[in-house]
Amino acid sequence: MKIQRTLITAAVALLAAGAALADINIGVSLSLTGPGSGLGIPMQNQFKLFPKEIAGEKVNLIILDDASDPGKGVSNARRFVTEDKVDLIIGSCLTPVAGAMTPVAAEAKTVQLAASPVGGDSPWLFRLPQGNEVMAHAMVEHMKKQGIKSVGFLGYTDAYGELWLKALTPLAEKAGIKIVATERFARTDTSVTPQALKLTSANPDAILIVASGSGAGMPQKAIIERGYKGKVYQTHAAATQDLMRTAGKDAEGTFVVSGPATVAEQLPDSHPSKKMAVAFVTNYEKAYGPGSRNQFAGHSADVLTVLEKAVPLALKKAKPGTPEFRSALRDAFETMGRTVISHGVLEWTPQNHWGYTNETGVMLKVVNGAFKVEQ
Repeated sequence: MKIQRTLITAAVALLAAGAALADINIGVSLSLTGPGSGLGIPMQNQFKLFPKEIAGEKVNLIILDDASDPGKGVSNARRFVTEDKVDLIIGSCLTPVAGAMTPVAAEAKTVQLAASPVGGDSPWLFRLPQGNEVMAHAMVEHMKKQGIKSVGFLGYTDAYGELWLKALTPLAEKAGIKIVATERFARTDTSVTPQALKLTSANPDAILIVASGSGAGMPQKAIIERGYKGKVYQTHAAATQDLMRTAGKDAEGTFVVSGPATVAEQLPDSHPSKKMAVAFVTNYEKAYGPGSRNQFAGHSADVLTVLEKAVPLALKKAKPGTPEFRSALRDAFETMGRTVISHGVLEWTPQNHWGYTNETGVMLKVVNGAFKVEQ
């Protein structure tokens, strides 16, 4: 009898171990406090709507706050790969934090879906936001239509600012647009008065501000308060209501490049992402109220779309919780082909882990405190 009970106990333990092996564990590091909280909290809100299963496998989301700090992001990533044994890492929503996490994910051979535009060529790093080249393409095309011949640059001192300047420069040169002044500021700066004075003195046809979330409002106000009358452009990291909240009336008339998700209803029926964008907005605002939509929440929604396509492919090769599954998931992302999501058209390949096509970027204008699609 004792032997029988032992055998039953062992069988139950094996079954439990098998069930645990089948779970898909996902580590999510978001800036829920600190300067990046305006980006991280909407992402967390969308993840609260995440399904419990994908392709018949249970999904466990482990969400941690990185406090907008690269060091904390690294700590979270190390916990994910050593303690939680995750199959996938998502995060962070700030470029410096996500970039700091990348070596940890690469060392553990675990896919990282960065929720911010991160540079580097790690074979385990894929990006949810649109690449800066894709968004700069849409912006420069708009500048050409506006007759702009000179641009001033006011951007972060970190990787996000550097990557945007690198993306913009050749496209602007090809379009006959000269970058006449380049100024930088840190994310933690509370004033950019010296930089604003230099830019307004140069008096370019347009000024591009490269900042994110609530951080985009301060430089916007600074150049307008210095009497600048030219065109102002902002990047896709500023395509949130935080821009209008922090800059107020000084945001009026600003052009912002964005993915299509935040302006779903305004998209023409011919836009490939309209159906997915409308679905995201409808579900998110049903849960969190009218006008609550957010570009970064859209990235969280797109996680589900890509996983619903990639996970079944990976499951053909291995079970979750194994190195083989993590490798199979990476291969699935690289080979799943053209994928329409709420933020555009994605096509990752082994050579391109940015993946968005030039049909993705949408130009917006702030009109009466709201984003309107530029036709």
